[in-house]
Amino acid sequence: MKYFENAKIKFEELKDKASVKVLAFESSCDETSVAVIENGRKILSNIVSSQIPIHTRFGGVVPEVASRNHITAISNVTSQALKEANLTMDDIDMIAVTYGAGLVGALLVGVNFAKSLAYSYNLPLVAVSHIEGHICANYLTHQELTPSYICLLTSGGHTAIINISDYCERQIIGSTVDDAVGECFDKVARVLDLGYPGGPKIDKLAKEGRANINFVRHNTLANSYNFSFSGIKTAVINYVHNLAQKGEEINKADIACSFQEEVTDELCKKAIRACLEFGQDKLVLAGGVSANSRLKDKMEKLCKQNNIKLYFPGLSLCTDNAAMIGSAGYFMMKKGLGLSDLDLTASSTVKI
Repeated sequence: MKYFENAKIKFEELKDKASVKVLAFESSCDETSVAVIENGRKILSNIVSSQIPIHTRFGGVVPEVASRNHITAISNVTSQALKEANLTMDDIDMIAVTYGAGLVGALLVGVNFAKSLAYSYNLPLVAVSHIEGHICANYLTHQELTPSYICLLTSGGHTAIINISDYCERQIIGSTVDDAVGECFDKVARVLDLGYPGGPKIDKLAKEGRANINFVRHNTLANSYNFSFSGIKTAVINYVHNLAQKGEEINKADIACSFQEEVTDELCKKAIRACLEFGQDKLVLAGGVSANSRLKDKMEKLCKQNNIKLYFPGLSLCTDNAAMIGSAGYFMMKKGLGLSDLDLTASSTVKI
C-alpha cells in the first residue's frame, strides 16, 4: 500500500515536470527490448535483443522458448539501455511496460522485471497496451505529428482503422473479423517455404513476380471498414496445394506478388476512404506491416492524390521495440492514465 500511495504522488508531480525520462520494457513476443525515452518524443536509447535466429528453425515463435530467452536477456538489455542513454536508475522518472497483448509467458518476464524496479526505486509504473505503443512509434519518428488523424494499424495480432481524436483517445472504425494482416503474411510465407518472419520475405520476393493471380473474387465487407484475411490466406494455401498435387510448377514470386497486391489494395482503399469520410487530412501507419514497401508506395500515391499527409514509423520502430512503449507511457501519464500497483499482470488480449 505504501508503494502505491507514493507512486500516485510522484505520478501527479510528473505531469508538470519539464523533462520526464521513461524506462520502458517490451517483451510481448520474441524481442526483448528496453529503452529510455524523454518526453515521449526523444529516444535516448532503444536496445532490442531479437530471438529471430532462435525461432527461425521452428518456422515461428515457440512461446516457452521465447519466455526463457527473455529471462536470460532482460537484465543485460536493461543495463545496455541505461548505459547508452548515459543514465542511472536515479535519473529515471517512471517505468512503462507492455502488459498485453501477446504471449502471456513472455509478457510476464517484462512485467515482473518492471515491477521489481518500480518497487526498488519507488517509481511510478505505467501499464501500456502493445497496440498503443505501435501508434505512438510515429511520435518518435515525426516530431511534428499531433492528433487528430486516422491510423491504419497493421500488426501480427491486430488490423484496424482507428480515428485518433487526441492522445489516448480513439474510435475504432473497423477491424479484422478473423486473421490479422501480419499473421496472414506469415502463414502465406510458411506455405511458400520462405521461412520466418514471413512479411519481409514476401515483400522481397514479390518484387520479382507479377500480380497475375486473382485469389479472392468477392469481398463481402466491401461496404464496411472491417477486414477479412482468412479468405485470401485459404485461397493461397489451396492454390499452392493444388499445383503441388498436380505436379505443376509453383511460381512463388507471382504468388507472393499477387497476394501482396490484393492485401495492400484492401488496406489502402479503406484507409483513404476513412480519411475522406471522417474529414482527416493525416493518415498514420502503425505496426509491423507498415514496413511493407508496396503498402507504403501505394499509400504515398493515394495520399498525394487526395491531399492527405502520410506518416509511418522509421523501419526500426515498425516492429516490436520498447521505445514505442516509452512514448505511449509518457502520453498516458500526461492524461493521468495507466498507473499500476504491484498486482499488475500480463494479458494475452487487450482492447484496441
